[in-house]
Formats: sequence, structure tokens, C-alpha cells
Amino acid sequence: MAFSGALTLSDLNDFISPSQACIKPVEVAKTSETQGSIKVDTSGSYYEVSQDGLETKLETATISLNDCLACSGCITSAESVLVTLQSQEELYSILKQNKIAIETNDPSTHRTVVVSISPQTRASFAAKYNQTPIQVARKLTWFFKNLGVHSIFDTSFSRDLALLETGREFVDRYKKALAKGVIKPPTMNTDASATGEGSGDMDVDSTAKAPRKRIIRRGAANDEPAVAVETESAMPMLASACPGWICYAEKTHGYMLPYISETKSPQQIMGSMVKDHYGSQLGLKPDQIYHVCVMPCYDKKLEASRSDFYSDLYQTRDVDCVITSTEVEKMFGEQGMTDMTVFGEMDLDLGYNSVVKDSSGHDQVLVGAAGNASGGFLEYVMQYASKELFGVHGVDVDQGLGVQVKTVRNSDFREVTLEMPTGEVLLKFAAAYGFRNIQNLVRKVKTGKSPYHFVEVMACPSGCINGGGQLKQDSSIPLKDWIVQVDQQYRNGVMARKPEENPVLAQLYQEWLGGVDTPKARKQLRTCYHAVEQNLVNPLAVKW
Repeated sequence: MAFSGALTLSDLNDFISPSQACIKPVEVAKTSETQGSIKVDTSGSYYEVSQDGLETKLETATISLNDCLACSGCITSAESVLVTLQSQEELYSILKQNKIAIETNDPSTHRTVVVSISPQTRASFAAKYNQTPIQVARKLTWFFKNLGVHSIFDTSFSRDLALLETGREFVDRYKKALAKGVIKPPTMNTDASATGEGSGDMDVDSTAKAPRKRIIRRGAANDEPAVAVETESAMPMLASACPGWICYAEKTHGYMLPYISETKSPQQIMGSMVKDHYGSQLGLKPDQIYHVCVMPCYDKKLEASRSDFYSDLYQTRDVDCVITSTEVEKMFGEQGMTDMTVFGEMDLDLGYNSVVKDSSGHDQVLVGAAGNASGGFLEYVMQYASKELFGVHGVDVDQGLGVQVKTVRNSDFREVTLEMPTGEVLLKFAAAYGFRNIQNLVRKVKTGKSPYHFVEVMACPSGCINGGGQLKQDSSIPLKDWIVQVDQQYRNGVMARKPEENPVLAQLYQEWLGGVDTPKARKQLRTCYHAVEQNLVNPLAVKW
């Protein structure tokens, strides 16, 4: 199999629609090494003409919304430049610069290099190389430190902070939405619905009058209803950890932004921790640290490049470079090491790592929040909100304890409901993966017909474990089976621990952030979103 050359548009500085600039390569089958020619008939159909004159009609390439959003063909020219600056070559450049700084005794050009690795990446390597996640973590630590990296961290640690903040944000939004009439209280006890004492049916009230401060108005263009929505009480609250989803909302559905959680993703919270807290512990300024994240998704590069995560004072980003799982594997070959199973192993660094000693006190064991392989946001927020709002303890979405879990329409759309014994609904959550389900969700929210209080949204079908930057399976393994294998490795040997049980987080809140919900906590753990104006170009005027 081979790929044709990609069609691109040049000199575009504004957002363009995918129909005007598709860069998805078209897969074509080569039947021989010899090349023929292409013929176009009067109807516009394309034919491949072999050297012996045989004509074969070529199929029209079809491109789904998944393809469009995944290829990043609609990002701006400025964004594309930022993304190209994030690769393993940039990491090599910094490491080489450090080596020269040491040889020339010039500390002014030396930067402390930190690599933070996602648990989805660990799972991908574990599945491909038949290792356990802890083996992968130890081998990657060995590999990067041999390159000259100083510290290796685990974004499972920053995910604990992201989960805690998302849970608190949801409970706060719920109470404000209830107080301001955005949602209706439980029908069984309207006086104690948000105090942990009441229970009953809960519906989203699309007709309630919304507050008038900090609002975004859903414009009348494209038949969108002109409804004022306040961020701090907008329901349903939509998870914010997926940059592909955020990019889609900002560039095509700006009226959805008030509904999106303001909590930063685990990647960007780790960026804040490394540049601000870890740096201060080492006596370093943010620009003296070079922070790399290893992620399952190419869209994470775009997230790291957002202006919201850039310090004008120090002229540095919270995450300087994002490399994917596949790019790390490419680095193995570039270093002459193609078989990960023969790598050496090193103990994981103390600090921002989710690891504890086993019962013997000698070996390290990975720990992490329970839930799905996309971070467990639905599972944790349901558990946390059930306890904080209604005094319901022991909820476990994975085990189906205390909640009703069902798959709706397809395997990438789940509903999780907290009900009273009478069957009346207290909380209704959902997980929507893939753009087919996201479109349906957006349509319901837009028309005020969404029945949910919280939705975990992920751009990739099957979620982060199936991210575009993950390692590819052997051709003999069906994709569906491969996803199952990687998902199983995600949990393999990882001890479940609730975020609030992480002993370091309470210390971080006090020593680093000055407490919960302080101005510094909001600055370091929360963010905001920006609707992108679409300056569409007339496709008839485009020069190819």
C-alpha cells in the first residue's frame, strides 16, 4: 500500500473549513511496481490507465468528521508552526545544548529537563512489548535518563488534582444552577436537594431565566437559539481534558463554551506544577526548565501551544514540548534500540509520581484513580457528587454499585444514573466518545434538551486509550481486540486509589496554592476558552 501526495492550501492565516483544505492522504493500492496514468472523463470521473491500456475507475475518497478533526487541517497557520516545533527533534536539541553548556562550563544556557509520561502511553507500550505498566515506567525512566533527562514524572499524579478540581467545580455549578433556577430541584424534597438530605427527580430546565453576568450569548446565526448562558451555572457541565473536543467547540460551536469545565487537563496541571512548584523547590525560574509530556494524542501538542498556558514574563510555556507514544518509539530506533524488552530499568523518581512501596517495602507499585482509560472523570465526579450533594456513599461506576449503567445507541455512548430506590433520578451523567456522539450531544445542548448534568467528552472513539499517537497493533490483530488489550494493560498491576487519598495533594494545596479555591489555585488549576471567528474563504477563489 502507498499514499498519494497530500493536497494543501498555503498562505492561510485564518480558520478554514475542512472542505477547503483537506490534508488527509488517500490510500491507494499498487498492483505493480510500474506506474500508469490518470484519465478524467467528461463527467469528472477519474480512471487509472495501466501501461497496457486497461482502465480502472478510481473510487471517490470519503472523509468523515473524525478524519477532518483528527488531521488538524483546519488549524491556523500560526498554530501549525507551533505544532511543528513540538517533536523529539526539539528535545534532542535541548539535550545537545545542555551537553555543550556542561562542556563549556556555561550554566546560563543549561536547562533542567523534565519528562511527564501519561498512563495511556504506558499501557500502549505494555501491550505491544508484553510488559507490565510498572516495567514500562521503569524502562522509560532508564531510557530518558540515559539521554540526559533529569526527572521523569507521571501524569496520573496531576490527574488526581484534575479529578478533585472537576468534582468540586461540578458540585459548585450544580448548587449555583439550582439556586438560580437553571435546573429544577428533586421533586421529593425541594428544600434539601443540594444539602445531602434530599432526593428525587432532577430535570434540566431549558426555560429558566439565566443570570446576566459573565454570560456568552448563543447567537441567532445558523438557527442557534439566542439564550444567555452563564459559565458558573451552565448545565450540563462538559469535561475539558480532551483538546480535540475543545478545538472543535471553539472553532465550530462557540456557544458550547460556557458548558465546558474550566479545570485544566492533567497535562496542563502537570505543566503548572513543574514550572511553578517544582521549579521553586529547585530554585529555578520557569524558563530554566524544559518540560516534555509524552501523550497518546497529537492534539495535545496544540493544547500545549495555547496562549493561555504561556508566560509573557518568562517567555515560556507550561509544557514546552509534547511527543506522542509513536514518536517515543521512533526515538528508540534513532538511538539504535528497537526492542524495549532488553532496556534497563530504573526506580521511578520521587515527587510527582503515583507510586508506592509494596507490602515488602522494596518494590514499587503504581497507583491511580479508578475509572476508564480516558482519566475516569465520569466515575469520579459521580462518586464525589453523590456524596457531597445527596449523602450517598459507596458509589462505584465500574462495579455498577449504587448507579444504573447502560450503553446507549453504540459502545461509545454510556449513561450513568444515580437513582432513589423508587426509581426517581438524582443525577444523570454520560460519556460521549467520537464525533458522531459529540454531534448528537451538541445538538441536544443547543436546543436545551440535554437530560444530563455531566458529560465526559472525548474526540477519539474508545477514548484516550485509542488516541492517534498510540502505538499501532500488529496487522494480524483486529483493532477492536487491540483496544481491549491496551485497556487491560492500563489497569494491569495498578492499585486503585481515590484522588483525595493521595497524601501529597493536601500538602500541595496548602504549601503551593495557599488552600482550596484561592486566587492562586484558580490561576494554576483553571483556564478559559475562546470562540474562534471563522473567516471562511470562498472555495471558488482558492488557488490549488
